[in-house]
Amino acid sequence: MSDSSLLDRFTALDSAAVSDALDQLGLSSGVGGIRPQWSPAAVVGFAVTVGLEPCTGGHTGAHIATTAVERSDDQSVIVIDNQGRTDVSCWGGILSLGAVQRGVRGVVADGVCRDVAEARELDFPVFSRGSIPATARGRLQQHSTGEPVSIAGLMVEQGDVVVADETGLVVVPRDRAEEVAEIATAIVARERAIADEVRAGVPLSQTMHDARLARVKESVR
Repeated sequence: MSDSSLLDRFTALDSAAVSDALDQLGLSSGVGGIRPQWSPAAVVGFAVTVGLEPCTGGHTGAHIATTAVERSDDQSVIVIDNQGRTDVSCWGGILSLGAVQRGVRGVVADGVCRDVAEARELDFPVFSRGSIPATARGRLQQHSTGEPVSIAGLMVEQGDVVVADETGLVVVPRDRAEEVAEIATAIVARERAIADEVRAGVPLSQTMHDARLARVKESVR
């Protein structure tokens, strides 16, 4: 399957369905607390990872995340590990502008951001733990790009499939992505069938039961 077709399959899914599929395969089922900052939003793409750390002084290199933006394209989601810090921004308006120029699909940060209004004006999805005006300059520095990072305890490697929406964040290992997409698509079909039955007046106790909910993995083998 091409990268484009794979992302299209995940774009048709939400984080809950992907989480259920990951659960069935014994993989990490996702995290909450990292939410869209300017409106209901969803983003799907391949991870471009950034690792940050406290500034040690005298740092005069490229601004945080700029190298990741320059390495990204229209299939990318930038994923920033700032260890959940909420006292300093790890993403801002000029970074959003640069990302839009590259066609980047969005940013997911284990930390907080600033310049939310600018991201909204650019229609650029920003997922984080919140917002703060405090700049990263003199407070943060980048220690890696393209290396594995941890987002709220969830490991993310370069190229993994990232799915973020109002419910939460899930990350699919790239080598399991087709399998996860297949199972999640079957889960969505099952849940739509259940919803149709509920609308038709079938009692919930008949439409939703553990035996029925456990059949998806078997059905896609």
